[in-house]
Amino acid sequence: MFTLSEENYLKAIYHLEEISKKGISTNSIAKKLDTKASSVTDMIKKLSEKKVVIYKKYQGVNLTTFGKKSAAIIIRKHRLWEVFLCQKLNFAWDEVHEIAEQLEHIKSEALVDKLDQFLGFPTIDPHGDPIPDKDGKITKRKKVKLATLREGEQSVLLSIKDSSDDFLRYLDKKEIAIGSLIKVTSIEPFDRSMLIEIDNKEILITEEVANNLLVKEL
Repeated sequence: MFTLSEENYLKAIYHLEEISKKGISTNSIAKKLDTKASSVTDMIKKLSEKKVVIYKKYQGVNLTTFGKKSAAIIIRKHRLWEVFLCQKLNFAWDEVHEIAEQLEHIKSEALVDKLDQFLGFPTIDPHGDPIPDKDGKITKRKKVKLATLREGEQSVLLSIKDSSDDFLRYLDKKEIAIGSLIKVTSIEPFDRSMLIEIDNKEILITEEVANNLLVKEL
């Protein structure tokens, strides 16, 4: 039903809507996809004809119910392939995104369902992001930024806000992973840097790093 380019647009709008519930501007979409605003305008017309987006002048773009489900299914495929690449082919978590970007466009529902079953029906990807079910529904977990915790508080790392390769490699170097039990040992008042404890090892992280670690308080 959708071309590769149309699927990339749907996914981009979906992610932008997670940040802002208001209409998404064509400039925001252009920036997200690193393309021209004029190209976005042309694509929005095509997607409107397919009933997956609604565009209102001066109010921006929003996905329809059908559009949200379609985008979630693409994201489902992407995240399942990331799990497969990490668990079964031993790719590192900073290596899987670009490969999954290609695999997410495979159309076969039967293949995706078999993949899900083969992996044991995972609910999160290697970066801690939830995997939509086959109907496009996502079970969201309550998360807070590690930076919001106080001294002495403990938490479990659920997901990563910044999933860039550089940041993931940084976390590997610090031995910080999804599921890590993190205790805030101390906070520096001057720059809000944190001394945290993981597996009886103390690690100093900046406020920026703490803002990109999404945790569940214990």
